Parts: sequence; structure tokens; C-alpha cells
Amino acid sequence: MRIGLVAGPWIPVPPQTYGGIERVVDLLARGFAGAGHEVVLAASSDSRCPVPRVPGMRTSDPTSLGFTISELSHLIRAYEGLGEVDIIHDHTLAGPLYRYGPPGVPVVTTIHGPLTSSAKDIYRAIGRTTSIIAISRNQASQASGIPVRGVIHHGIDLSTVPVGTGRGGYVCFVGRMCPDKGVLEAIRIARQAGVPLRIAAKMREPEEIQYFEEVIKPILGPNEDFTGEVDDAGKYHLMGEALAFLNPIQWSEPFGLVMIEALSTGTPVLGTPLGAAPEIVAHGLTGYLASTDNLAAMIPAAAGLSRAQCRARVEQQFSAERMVADHLQLFADLIEEQCESGLPDSVALNQNL
Repeated sequence: MRIGLVAGPWIPVPPQTYGGIERVVDLLARGFAGAGHEVVLAASSDSRCPVPRVPGMRTSDPTSLGFTISELSHLIRAYEGLGEVDIIHDHTLAGPLYRYGPPGVPVVTTIHGPLTSSAKDIYRAIGRTTSIIAISRNQASQASGIPVRGVIHHGIDLSTVPVGTGRGGYVCFVGRMCPDKGVLEAIRIARQAGVPLRIAAKMREPEEIQYFEEVIKPILGPNEDFTGEVDDAGKYHLMGEALAFLNPIQWSEPFGLVMIEALSTGTPVLGTPLGAAPEIVAHGLTGYLASTDNLAAMIPAAAGLSRAQCRARVEQQFSAERMVADHLQLFADLIEEQCESGLPDSVALNQNL
């Protein structure tokens, strides 16, 4: 197959620090190419993913994150530059609605964000001509009226993640500086347990900075070590030496890539049972899921879980190889269905959703 991949304009592929979607796109691009397929990637010009890329794209601009005009300008260049492909996997929100893509080419998209009422309206429209992938069963269960073709969990390249010792004597939090991610709850949990907490968090957007300055910074004390945003090496070292990884999310997160990153280092996860967390954390085996008020008492038990089992769980269920294989099978099925139907892609896909 010749596969076109479309990423957003705001963060390079792969990201230097924060950027879960871009990290997934990078793994898919490398995996598809490694499986012998031709890949062309439409991403910002400062991307470093080692596959052929659409020329003429602009440099990533995180300051315009979420701006429609920057996304649409990026998508016009992307679709015009993909050339002849057999299938397009678009990881943007607006791309699947773009009217001027290559004719006769099926388009697949992945729902990466929360399914708000507005997002549902968009994906219902997208589903008329595009196959839709959910990233968890929990997310798919919320997709009322949206024709989800299948659920494909994210994966991780385990060869890049070292296994830590878990002997650092602290628990850690890695995420975005916002109320939904539960950094405030992580502080309270660690204090209640009397265990030091190390915090690494993305803090670039105005609302993230405001939340830190107004809510988190004033309460930081000797029990907490705030290091800001870290690169992959720093993140995996931080996770790998922790007794446990705290993930007390306060919203129904569609997946939670950070949990499989922590488990990959051998570190058990302690979190709330919201969103896709029960699909990732095996309660009592690779961590514990409970209400925020009950997590502090579970730190000693989590620290005693098998780190080898945490790593094995990722190898068995959340490897990059499995993620790549699942996508390739779906792509092959869609191309075959379209060929058998003899209909234009939009009609054929509609009949098969």
C-alpha cells in the first residue's frame, strides 16, 4: 500500500516534548514503512520522522494551536501534496471534511479528543464519507450516532523505553498543567501518604500558566519537586525510578498514553477509574484504580507489584507493533471493500459503515 498520513500543523512529528498525537503518528509512519509499505507524511516542515514528507509545508507554530485558519491552510497544502496514495489516514479534525482530496481514495480518521456535543456533530458529518477509529472502548461507547469502524488502542515503541528500578523513594506525576489531569489531587495524595512527589508538566498555554500560578505554585512545599516539562529521556527516568505513577485524572480521558509509558518503565499506575483507565490498568496487577480519596493508602501495595508484569502488560497489549498491525488490517479491508463495490469511495464507505 501507499499510505498518506496527515498530522496537524502545530507540533512536529515526532514531538520534542509534549505531543501525544504526534508521537502516535510518528510510530505509525515508521511502523508502516518498516512493514514494507510506502508512506508519505504531511506534517510541519521541522518534523524529523524518517519517511518521505510532503514538501512545502510550514514550520510548526504552537502559538496558533487550535486556530482554524492555520489548520485549514496546512490541510490544503497537505492534500495537494500527498500525490497518488491508496488510502489517507488523517489525524486532524477538519481534514476529513476537506472537499478536494484525491478522488477515489478512502480516508480514515482517528478520534483523538473528547467527544463533546460539538465534536459529535462534526464526527457524525465526517462519518458520511470517512471511516472512523476510536482509541478506546470507552470512547466508542460515547459515540452515539457516530459510525465507529473499530477500536484501536495506542501503542508504544518499547525499544526506546528503559525499565527503571523503582527505588527512587518518590511517586511522580507527568502530564499537562490543568485541573483535568489531576496534578492538584496528586499533591494531596502524596502528602497524605507522606511520600515525596516529583512533578513534570507541560505548561505553555496561557490557561496552563494561569492554573500553575494561581492554584499549584502557592501550595508547593518541601514534599514536592516541580521540574517543568521534560524530554523523553528525562520522563522515562523520572517514571522508572518512582514507586508508583500517580494519574488521578478528573475527566473521562479517551485513552491516556502516559499510563502505558509509565507501565513500560515497570512502574505501576495509581489512578481514578475514569475514561479508558480500566482498559489500560489491570487492577491489582499493574496498578490500582480507585477514587481520589482512597489512592494514598494504596501506594505501598502499588509499590509492591511486579515491575516485570507491568512491562509485560504493555508488551502484550500496547506495543507499537500491535498498533501498526491493527491499522494495516483495517486499511486493507477498506481498500478491498471499495474495489469489490466498484463505487466511488464516499458511497462505498457509507454503505460499509
